[in-house]
Amino acid sequence: MDAPFGAPAGLLRRLARAQVRADDLVEAVEGLRGTLPTGLRLLVVDDAAQPPVLIVEEAGRGTRVPLDQLAGEMTRAHVPATRDGVAAALRSWLSRRPVPDAEAATAGIAVLDWTDAAQTTIGWRVVLVRDGVAVPWRPSRHAAPAAVHQVRSASLGRSYAVSGDLRVQGPVALWSHSGVPGLHTALLVRPEELLAEMGDAGLPVRDVHVVVTPQRPVACADPGVARRLAAEATGSSLTMPWRYVADLGWV
Repeated sequence: MDAPFGAPAGLLRRLARAQVRADDLVEAVEGLRGTLPTGLRLLVVDDAAQPPVLIVEEAGRGTRVPLDQLAGEMTRAHVPATRDGVAAALRSWLSRRPVPDAEAATAGIAVLDWTDAAQTTIGWRVVLVRDGVAVPWRPSRHAAPAAVHQVRSASLGRSYAVSGDLRVQGPVALWSHSGVPGLHTALLVRPEELLAEMGDAGLPVRDVHVVVTPQRPVACADPGVARRLAAEATGSSLTMPWRYVADLGWV
C-alpha cells in the first residue's frame, strides 16, 4: 500500500530528518501493547545470533520483519525520530497488516483492483477498512474454496450499501466516495443504479464507457471522451464499455 507510515512529513520535518533506530521501534512496540486490538500480538525476538525481528500475529496469520529493515524504511520515509513520530508510523504500518479470514467475512467490502503486475486487467477484490485505509484481503492457505466464495459474496452485498457522490463536469461524470479513497470503485457493484442517476443528472447514457483507476474516483463518459481521459491519466487506468462492468471476475 502507498504511504505505509502515514502521511508524508512536511518540508521542515524532512529538513530536520533523523535516523530511526531499532531501539526506537522496540520502545514504540512496548508503548502500543495496551492499545492493540483483541487478538493482535506483537513480539520482538532479539537473538544474539541474528538481528532483532518484529513478529506480528493475528488469527493464525503472521508477519516477520527485521527491525533494522523497518527502521531503515521509516528513515527513508522521513518519519520523525521521536517517540510520538515512530509510534504513529508503527500504528500506520500495523493498520496495513494482513487481513484475517474471519474479519474479511464479517466486514469485507468489494472494490476493483488490478489482477496482474502489468496493470492491464481488473477484477473484484475484498478489502477491509482500517484507520481510513482499504487493506486488501488475501485468503489464507487454510481458507476452503467455499469459504472464499462466501466472503466474496458477502463483500459484494456490503458494497451495495456504500454511498457515493456524483459530480458532472461537462461530458464527464465522476463517482467518488468521500470517506475512504480506496472505496470509489465499490460503487460499481450497482451499475444500473449509477447509470440511472447519471441520466437524471442530464448526462447522455446511451453508450457510456467507464475509466477505472483503482484507488481513484470513477470517470464515466462517451467512448471518445473516456479514451482521452485515460490517455491523460497520470497512473494506469482501464477503459471499458459500461455493460462490461457486470461481468468482471475476482482477483
